[in-house]
Amino acid sequence: MEKIVIIGGGFAGLNLVKRLDPGKYRISLVDRNNFHCFPPLFYQIASSGLVSANICFPFRREIKKMKNVSYHMGHVKQIDIAAKKVTTSYETLDYDRLIIAAGSTNNYFGMENLAEETFGIKTVAEAAHTRDEILDRLERGAICHDPERRRRLLTFLVVGGGPSGVEIAGAIGEMKKYILSKEYPELKPDDVTVTLIEAAPQLLGAMKKKSRDRAVKDLESLMVNVRLSTGLKSYENKYVTFADGHKEYYETLIWTAGVKGEPIPGLPPETIGRGNRIIVDEYNRVKGYEDSIMAVGDIALMQCEAYPNGHPQMAQPAIQQARNLAKNLNKGEFRHKFEYLDKGSMATIGKNRAVADLKGFSFSGFFAWLTWLFIHLISILGMRNKLSVMVNWFWNYLFYSTSLRLLLRPTRFPLRKHWGD
Repeated sequence: MEKIVIIGGGFAGLNLVKRLDPGKYRISLVDRNNFHCFPPLFYQIASSGLVSANICFPFRREIKKMKNVSYHMGHVKQIDIAAKKVTTSYETLDYDRLIIAAGSTNNYFGMENLAEETFGIKTVAEAAHTRDEILDRLERGAICHDPERRRRLLTFLVVGGGPSGVEIAGAIGEMKKYILSKEYPELKPDDVTVTLIEAAPQLLGAMKKKSRDRAVKDLESLMVNVRLSTGLKSYENKYVTFADGHKEYYETLIWTAGVKGEPIPGLPPETIGRGNRIIVDEYNRVKGYEDSIMAVGDIALMQCEAYPNGHPQMAQPAIQQARNLAKNLNKGEFRHKFEYLDKGSMATIGKNRAVADLKGFSFSGFFAWLTWLFIHLISILGMRNKLSVMVNWFWNYLFYSTSLRLLLRPTRFPLRKHWGD
């Protein structure tokens, strides 16, 4: 029986685990976290709309009834292609076929100091950290008696006008417009500044003009300042230097401007392409190692006429690539080339505010928001999680109130680097 090692348990990795034939393969799933999560809702963790447990599901719970499937916690340290071995933080695994589904990480476009200076929503941990910082600024602003210092404390800059940036900016805008008066009576909306910048001349570049324009209008209705064609040059000592040279103070900078492939040590340089993604053919096989190594999802760079820079780094391409690869592996031959079926794009800006470009038509407002809610709800793993999310959404819709605005500072000691080092 062939051994398959899958690195990464995101949308691509978990779909592979579920669809590979357990009668033909012994499957080892490697991930630094012991759970699968739902990234499209990370912004709701950051804005205190949901808790992490609502959108995460343990791998062991998901695979406990699957034959010949095992989970291995660990961070991949090295791949030995010649020996067909993967070394993690804790062990070394042999493989006959290796499938890399490690996903993506933040891309700071050469400004690497931003990794330590800014906040993000790319992982559950980042989203929870960002939530704590937002709440910390609100609490400190509420007890600050210096009006100028209070205004500086409550300056939020979101960098990146894709769905993640639009959604977190809208969520903070809702807090500014609807929640301050209820829960932070010491603060006024004018004390809080929420700004969203995008280097391109439009938000949501993958969507149609009608949807892009509606998104800007909805954000502005939530008291968010939207600046297009505005790039960031640097961020030091809380001062942002924009591409045109002028500087502004922002206490909290949330980065959503781009992603790149997660680094995988041990792969030859010639297998790595644009955006640190792994070059694959139309069957998701890695260039030069077609018989033994494949890559799927965000980390895979499959260039074709329709997508010369690779497919979008989103959930649907990852899921579809995983299903197609599993089909080929189960049949024992690579007959089915991958063809991406674009099901459309969606983004929510707040309650009753969303935009949707689905196949053949576009719409916005309340109906788009309901559609967004439904699609995301059915995509979450676990019935208990679905019910928890639905109850939270229903309560927040009625009352704009949640018991989840908890500032949960981690303890300092004992000191530890990364889990798994």
